[in-house]
Amino acid sequence: MIIVIDALNKDRFGDLLDEMFQLRARVFGDRLGWEVEIVNGREIDQFDRLDPAYVIGLDNEGHVVSCVRALQTTGPHMLSDVFQVLLDGEPPLRSATLWESTRFCVDTQRLCRDGNTMKAVSLATCELMIGSLEYARRSGISDIITVIDPVVNRVLKRSDNAPYDYVGSTKQMGKVPAMAALLDCTEERINRVRAFAGIDHDVFASDESVRALLDARNAAMDTVTAGGVEWMAILSEMEEPELPVLPEDIQDYCRAQIENAPNEAERAAALRLVEVLVRQRIHPAMHQLVS
Repeated sequence: MIIVIDALNKDRFGDLLDEMFQLRARVFGDRLGWEVEIVNGREIDQFDRLDPAYVIGLDNEGHVVSCVRALQTTGPHMLSDVFQVLLDGEPPLRSATLWESTRFCVDTQRLCRDGNTMKAVSLATCELMIGSLEYARRSGISDIITVIDPVVNRVLKRSDNAPYDYVGSTKQMGKVPAMAALLDCTEERINRVRAFAGIDHDVFASDESVRALLDARNAAMDTVTAGGVEWMAILSEMEEPELPVLPEDIQDYCRAQIENAPNEAERAAALRLVEVLVRQRIHPAMHQLVS
């Protein structure tokens, strides 16, 4: 599902933005080795302070699995202020109907867990493309200019979303080459990506439904802490000889059931299991910690 966060609703979704900045740090800093500034595990630059729009993809649990940033070209943006060398001396393109798209990334690690294949990554990538193009079109944006590397360029071409033109030339930018590409935000382009991915449903979720999902997820996590999951870490530090150590296989099992639950129902069932273990005093230290 896709949600758009901008200056109008960012106060309601600070938790999602924080998760998005952490994803960007893992992708651009850790995985790709880009020369980006990462502070406290989050990748945030000067353009994030200009109230851009973020198109964010979520999984069924409300976790951020993809994101892209959209910024007007009439003011400061990356191609005019950071990547101007790509333009070969030409002035940057500026128009109220031309927006810049940057920081496109997908959380391949989360999407491929629990036996999922790269098909999940492809679907998330295409859903993000559809969401960003449809958001742009509905907002009166006719074209997108985006700074990409050759890998993303190939991904766009494979998904029937190839740029219709390029601006300037490809240059080495740090550890990777980069190019500036142009995409039109037409219904024809959107339909091509939809046909490629087999996505025919509305990809957008309402602010209210996403907020409800996040609140339910946060409440479940609060229940985890209140229900005694902290004993997993605390028990390992306890030194009282009269309190036997909880077998590691039980700790690992409970932790895995909670962390890898595919949906909220399964997560709730895992939490109930922990509560049963605590309340039935299978381990006295567990009961001591949560009673």
